[in-house]
Amino acid sequence: MNNERLYFSSDYMEGAHENIIKKLVETNLYHTVGYGLDEYSSSAKERIRKACKCENAEVELLVGGTQANSTVIDAVLRTYQGVVAAHTGHIAGHEAGAVEAFGHKVLTIPGKLGKIDAAGIKSYLKDFYNDDNHDHMVNPGMVYISMPTEYGTLYTLKELTAISEVCREYEIPLFLDGARLAYALASEENDVTLPDLAKLCDIFYIGGTKCGAFMGEAVVVPNPKLIPHFFTTIKQHGALFAKGRILGIQFDELFKDDLYLNIGKNAVKYAMRIKNALRENGYEIFIDTPTNQVFFVISNKEMKELAKKVEFGFWEKYDEDHTVIRFATSWATKEEDVERLLKVIKR
Repeated sequence: MNNERLYFSSDYMEGAHENIIKKLVETNLYHTVGYGLDEYSSSAKERIRKACKCENAEVELLVGGTQANSTVIDAVLRTYQGVVAAHTGHIAGHEAGAVEAFGHKVLTIPGKLGKIDAAGIKSYLKDFYNDDNHDHMVNPGMVYISMPTEYGTLYTLKELTAISEVCREYEIPLFLDGARLAYALASEENDVTLPDLAKLCDIFYIGGTKCGAFMGEAVVVPNPKLIPHFFTTIKQHGALFAKGRILGIQFDELFKDDLYLNIGKNAVKYAMRIKNALRENGYEIFIDTPTNQVFFVISNKEMKELAKKVEFGFWEKYDEDHTVIRFATSWATKEEDVERLLKVIKR
């Protein structure tokens, strides 16, 4: 392994929080039942219900984000329905057509800075039902958003409330992808809480893979009647982990002593330092994000030199001579690595 390189390409490159590792080692040879029916999974689910102030919610632990998205969407939608999402939404461009593979079209609408808004959603739904041919078309059966978005931006409580109201007006579920939720909760600009999500969303999930766990996402369904036989659907989709206690232990530890609510704070703090350093050294910030992802414009020549020292994420072509790339910090980012990156940026 090359320890001289700096790794800022993603937020799931490290293993897991030390509390999780310690507990996994401690319980390694314990005997428990499988498929999340063990005591650790039960404890984790109860902690999540308490954190969300939603005591009757169904909480299920799935193996990963793509599985969570495709399983939830397929479980909710009828065969003739699709899911409304931003054109930049994760399910639209980064999951190899997982949603479509299960028979549901992703119905993309324009967004701004990774977000869609209540007015845009309502306009789309209104136009759909005003079309006399809508019975011949894919029916919009739910709305998908993510928090943070693909661009690291956040929905305000006001924006989320407005979207929820439109969804309830048209009687379609609102599904929130929280793969990076810990970084949203840790941002100083965030005003949305877990209880808010439980009130305003019909389904959401709390990301573990990118937020301190080895793997896993906790799907929360405030009204369990929304998805009958959800457990069976998870199994059918290959998203049910036989050694379910591995997921249970991880979320049980993440929801002890508010660890999940705080685990993203350093990541956000370091991202802000990196963003400020880029600005100070003349780089254009592509999107001013308040979470753990930093997008900026760099010349192709400089990018090649940077790639010799730093792992970063390619985002998109800016023009013939420039590219948008991303630095991502995580819960495990070390201050000394940030300092080294700042020196590279300065040079």
